[in-house]
Amino acid sequence: MSSQVSSHPYYPLDAHVKEYAPNATSIQRLLTTSSIATSVILGGTLAWVSFLRPRLSNPDRFAILWFVLSGTIHCFFEGYFIIHHDHMASAQDFLGQLWKEYALSDSRYMTSDTLVLCLETMTVLIWGPLCFFVAYLILDQNSLRHPLQLIVCMSHLYGDTLYYATSLYDHYVHGRSYCRPEAYYFWIYYFLMNFIWIVIPFYYLSKSVKTISNAIKALQRMSADEKAR
Repeated sequence: MSSQVSSHPYYPLDAHVKEYAPNATSIQRLLTTSSIATSVILGGTLAWVSFLRPRLSNPDRFAILWFVLSGTIHCFFEGYFIIHHDHMASAQDFLGQLWKEYALSDSRYMTSDTLVLCLETMTVLIWGPLCFFVAYLILDQNSLRHPLQLIVCMSHLYGDTLYYATSLYDHYVHGRSYCRPEAYYFWIYYFLMNFIWIVIPFYYLSKSVKTISNAIKALQRMSADEKAR
């Protein structure tokens, strides 16, 4: 493959982006197709859950939808990146064009950045499948749900924090920004789209910590009662 570096819209302008080709599909069409695909995934999951567990609580239904959506994004969308990371800039298929659009907020996805590639590889191989497994455990009302939910939520918090921190460190300490200067790319693409994986995992992490803590307290009370007899 040619290593030729072409002109591109990514920041910094001297980023080593090979063989860049502009997207052939409009951003409106990419977002519409993504929204339809997401709706199909969530709608299909909800229908399947309702069929298998019609009495499952609404909070548990939402939790299943969240973990299925996360697992799908991790395994397939991010999986695409780790397979094609070395020639992303020339891609014209649907997922490739989505990545090229997102990379306007973080050009590290166009340059096979070591940190990003390693984080995404762990996400695809470990956290994505674990999201699907947690969704199954919720459906099954399995006692392993909360220990594993805690682990996968902590991984999201850690990964997102590291992702933010390394980029912002380079920006403020080294003066090297990976995001285009337009506010839209920073606040919508880079900040908001990733912040979702801090807010919701933190909520489920808190729920799991509380559930596990209450279970241990109940066990301790039972043990104390038995000793008192």
